Amino acid sequence: MFRTQVVGAAVLDDPENPARFLAAQRAYPETLRGMWEFPGGKADPEDATCQDALIRECAEELDVDLRLHQEIPGPHPQGWPLKDSAAMRVWTATVVDGELMLGHQYDGADHLELRWIPMEDAGQAARDLEWIPADRPIVEALLALYR
Repeated sequence: MFRTQVVGAAVLDDPENPARFLAAQRAYPETLRGMWEFPGGKADPEDATCQDALIRECAEELDVDLRLHQEIPGPHPQGWPLKDSAAMRVWTATVVDGELMLGHQYDGADHLELRWIPMEDAGQAARDLEWIPADRPIVEALLALYR
């Protein structure tokens, strides 16, 4: 059992036949600064479900409302292990309202950049990015869903 439940969104440009997905470049902590990840965050006790947490987190971080689609199943009931104490559940999603923006948390933005990553060429553009190591297998699982 992981103490911390994290949630992430693989935001797609089209839910049926995606050509691109969204990646977010970390601003902090310094050890992860500049690396790429799926947007999302920690589920809070007041969130009724992980899906509620993900919608809340993306509204805060990206200033958008999402429609969640399918979960990208991880190897554990709590999703994809991130470290000994945390795991992340990830859903595909599309923007239903708002325009993607870099949100703000604490004294600075959560992310340095948002980028649409093409899924063509067997996902080579995605593989070329420097992902947070724990997110790399999730990228591969996402690409496999849409091959």
